[in-house]
Amino acid sequence: MNFSDLTRSEVMLHLEGYMGTAIYDFLKPIDENWQPTDFLPNASLDNFFDEVKQLQDRAKDLSYDLLAVLIGDTITEEALPTYESWLFAVDGIMQSSEQSGWKKWVRHWTAEENRHGDLLNRYLYLTGKVDMRQMEVSTQYLIADGFDIQTGNDPYRNFVYTSFQELATNVSHRRVGTLVRKEGDALLSKICGTIAGDEARHAKAYMHFVEKIFEVDPNEMMLAFEDMMKKKIVMPAHFLRELGVEIGKTFGHFTDAAQRLEVYTASDYAEILKTLVKSWDIENIKGLKDSGEKARDYVMKLPDRLTRIAERMKTPHLEYKFKWILA
Repeated sequence: MNFSDLTRSEVMLHLEGYMGTAIYDFLKPIDENWQPTDFLPNASLDNFFDEVKQLQDRAKDLSYDLLAVLIGDTITEEALPTYESWLFAVDGIMQSSEQSGWKKWVRHWTAEENRHGDLLNRYLYLTGKVDMRQMEVSTQYLIADGFDIQTGNDPYRNFVYTSFQELATNVSHRRVGTLVRKEGDALLSKICGTIAGDEARHAKAYMHFVEKIFEVDPNEMMLAFEDMMKKKIVMPAHFLRELGVEIGKTFGHFTDAAQRLEVYTASDYAEILKTLVKSWDIENIKGLKDSGEKARDYVMKLPDRLTRIAERMKTPHLEYKFKWILA
């Protein structure tokens, strides 16, 4: 078979049978997986209010920026309907049958991701430190506004995006977990670390999908990688806003807080790109045309250039007052 003559949808169809079993290499059995209730006080028990009080005592000293980043992360996780509908519209997934490997992957991935927002939302509610209605408005806005990640319906570009984004969320949740442990909240640290573990598995899956595409359609996959890096990877919450605030304005303040805490920075962006270049063995990909060779040259040089830019960036110091956080 001459894979270079295949369309994106045909390449996805070629990988369809493989996907039927591959999902179990990256996702955990539902009956063995953790659930939000495993981490939080049980309202059916007599000690429920005592445990809530203990949770609030541990959370009371969380710094302002850290709480803001945690809320922003939660809203991002809760905008899951947007991400699921976007993946179902990808070429090669949209056209497949309901029981296909690709659609099964999307549903099972969504099922694992769904627990993240549920758990973080309940935790924040119990702390008593968050204006939940303001947070809920931001979540509804984010789902209603959607997002534009400049991938279209192209599976190659979409899988570059998801590989990058899952690595980024792993970094963010893991770093928040480390910081909250230092501030005395071992429960929240465990929650963030557990979610980060899920994100690491999901990143591994999407990175593997890209590897499989490189095997059958290297030139087009390389061009897609180059194109996404030229466009830059935008975060899924880039339209984040609060009640009465212009679309996207809150996102800038959220990222400023993340950068001040070093939860997620421009340097991390460059490091994630280095990880992808190494994982996909970009330097040694075979079967490239002249266009693919030029694309490879671009992505190979980009991490160092981004690192130099990141080193010159200044950490923002202006603290914004979020409507989500109670005074």
